[in-house]
Amino acid sequence: MNKLLMKSAAEMADMLRNGEITSVELTQACLDRIAEIDGKVHAFLHVDAQGALATAAEVDKVRAAGEELHPLAGVPIAVKDNIVTRGVPTTAGSKILEGWKPPYDATVVEKIKAAKLPIVGKTNLDEFAMGSSTEHSAYGPSKNPWDTERIPGGSGGGSAAAVGSFMVPLALGTDTGGSIRQPAAVTGTVGAKPTYGAVSRYGAIAMASSLDQIGPVTRTVEDAILLQDLLSGNDVHDSTSLAEKVEVLSALEVAESSKPLAGMKVGLVKELGGEGYETGVVENFNKAVDKLRDLGAEIVEISCPTFEYALWAYYLIMPAEVSSNLARFDGMRYGIRVEPKEGPVTAETVMAATRAAGFGPEVKRRIILGTHVLSAGNFDAFYGAALRVRTLVQRDLDAAFSKVDVFVSPSTPGVAFKFGEKMNDPLAMYLNDVTTIPANLAGTPALSLPSGLSEGLPTGIQIVAPAQEDARMYRVGLALEKALGLELPQDCPAKEWEK
Repeated sequence: MNKLLMKSAAEMADMLRNGEITSVELTQACLDRIAEIDGKVHAFLHVDAQGALATAAEVDKVRAAGEELHPLAGVPIAVKDNIVTRGVPTTAGSKILEGWKPPYDATVVEKIKAAKLPIVGKTNLDEFAMGSSTEHSAYGPSKNPWDTERIPGGSGGGSAAAVGSFMVPLALGTDTGGSIRQPAAVTGTVGAKPTYGAVSRYGAIAMASSLDQIGPVTRTVEDAILLQDLLSGNDVHDSTSLAEKVEVLSALEVAESSKPLAGMKVGLVKELGGEGYETGVVENFNKAVDKLRDLGAEIVEISCPTFEYALWAYYLIMPAEVSSNLARFDGMRYGIRVEPKEGPVTAETVMAATRAAGFGPEVKRRIILGTHVLSAGNFDAFYGAALRVRTLVQRDLDAAFSKVDVFVSPSTPGVAFKFGEKMNDPLAMYLNDVTTIPANLAGTPALSLPSGLSEGLPTGIQIVAPAQEDARMYRVGLALEKALGLELPQDCPAKEWEK
């Protein structure tokens, strides 16, 4: 493998600015790596070599002319395939959108193009971001670069696998209930869910609009900060976009100190511990907490009683929004169109035939559940009750953040599981999100970074901060990453793979 690909995005950017490498050389190295190993990983659904190299060549030309560029200009990036890219296939991992080429770019893609980061391709995901393993992708699962018999997490397993196996230094993901952080944890990478509204969702194919958030997938916390800064800002196309940009770069300005977290209180949530967590996950988490204490933080145990019900509230709110959002896929406007084999061809029969052929079993399951939850006889008992629990979760978090600056938990209850292990048990699959869901319900920022290895597989620690305090979250993440001194994902077996 080209050793250049083991460097962080920030290091690559420095080399580009200093003239040590060209963007064309760097982008070609990424494309060569994809060609060499993606047959094993299946991180990508589409590779745009021509478009990426054209952007890289433009960067090199502009830089040679002495024009000012964005700090990340020329650094390659991948985009999760539920984020629309003009003229490039965008499928959301579903057969119903097979071959669809959007007529416009998502706001985050516009920003990436304006900053001149070459987009090398679109990454695999669970269909419409519904899953925790990428096993629900209509185009086959992605593989974990640490062990190709295991899942890379989901729904954004493709982005995490691409970054974790050194195919790209940066990627975009979306996080509805943990779909950036959970894959990051099981692939030894860094994943961040910004404050809800900090990054525009315009152009992200909606799963659950009140929960979805676009965010960075990287190999270091610094890279996540740089990428979020590029993506953030108000967008008139997104009514949920925050009026003011959420500032994160100040996290990089912390002075060197042996106690960089002195005066900071870090919470341990009683309800995010106990039974159900694998031994290796708990051991690595406890070691990370000890490091936080060594860094000067005061460790405080806190209680958020309604977290016990957060998972169940989420799995009522989310499918209700799924049922509404996916109603647009009707075989009439875009995507595939399937006509019934028998009987009249009407709008209703075409819609039924198209959705039956185009949607996979997990999507159908959530649509049915969501439709049931929203029905007249169940609306208040289920959906209304779940919304009330969501409010209580938000209040619990507000109370917690009056006592602590951030709180931490394991990012996932266990390490990456083997393919097929939980496919026939939806409840077991849903439990993978037990630690990540509260941040989505409350709209707070949350970060997962590697905490070590358990029997040769990565584990992660999650840091959650109050809304719009993303810089605080990153400050803790930077200090902890440095203190842990881990070489993840550089230790990943994929580093040594040959074609």
